[in-house]
Amino acid sequence: MQKIHKCNGLLGFRSAVELTTQELELKCIAPPHPPRSVALDRIKSRAQKSLGKKLWDSKTLILMCSPAILFFLVFSYIPMPGAYIAFTDFKYNLGIFGSRFVGFENFRFLVISGKLWQLTRNTILYNAAFIVLGNAVQIFVAILLNEVRNRWFKKVTQTIMFLPYFISAVLVGFLAYSVLNFDYGFIPNIARAMGAEPPRFFSNPAVWPFIIVLVHLWQSTGYGSIVYFAAIMGIDTTIYEAAEIDGANALQKIRYIILPSLKPTAVILILFSIGGILKGNFGLFYNLVGTANAALQPMTDIIETYVFRSLMNQFNFSYSAAAGLYQSAVGFVIVMTANWVIKKIESDYALF
Repeated sequence: MQKIHKCNGLLGFRSAVELTTQELELKCIAPPHPPRSVALDRIKSRAQKSLGKKLWDSKTLILMCSPAILFFLVFSYIPMPGAYIAFTDFKYNLGIFGSRFVGFENFRFLVISGKLWQLTRNTILYNAAFIVLGNAVQIFVAILLNEVRNRWFKKVTQTIMFLPYFISAVLVGFLAYSVLNFDYGFIPNIARAMGAEPPRFFSNPAVWPFIIVLVHLWQSTGYGSIVYFAAIMGIDTTIYEAAEIDGANALQKIRYIILPSLKPTAVILILFSIGGILKGNFGLFYNLVGTANAALQPMTDIIETYVFRSLMNQFNFSYSAAAGLYQSAVGFVIVMTANWVIKKIESDYALF
């Protein structure tokens, strides 16, 4: 009644008691709409909230992100002006901006020499094999672990599979050399003991794509399968129970429940991997193959090893900078293209 009496003077000669509930809501209870200019001013004032205020409100998140921000600032953004070396005939005594500008001459040399196509082909093909086979094997292992019912065996298996990820690439290269070396390697010695001709791995480039991919899978499968295994653990158990009531067997549950549930995780991880498809695993290639074995370079040379060899053996900063800039530019185009394709197919799985 108090609200009704307050409205009495606003509604003219009509008694407030005679009004319907809807009229009361529209005319009395609901606040009057402010003029358009006032509403726009309020929206602008909220949008024009000071940057300092926004940063202060998000201080906890910024503090958590500060190590990553500092890392990319120091190692990715501050060195960006150094990309100018790719367009110069760099001389130590003249410095970066004092050296003679040559335009795209360094890139032209890479194209004419045939190195650019060879390096791009090897880097993309190796990383494509790592992405496709790596994710397939990791999903397979995660599903196998999920089907294991003995918790003790599952924990031990996960630990054993996870260990290779922490082994240094130097030690991996030493182990591979001990197994493959022609004079005293494990496999050549077995071949000699059986009366066969020992294989010459370090003079046969055709076998190295298989060796490199196999070593990469051995080292990364345990770590990658943990991500997929965690995604499987997040599936609602009532879905499994409903499938069992409907008579689904283990293979049907994997096909119709687990694999569709892993699709978002797989798409995101593959997109992240595509982002580095032109970034080779330098530690793996350098320690397995090295940079001095010219016989293996047609099949094992990637952009990173070429850049390292140009710097350390030829002291040519211009060619190495040109190769690195080309790597970054093409990688950016590939990432944007892949994200655009994913966005067209399934926008929810796109990165941005």
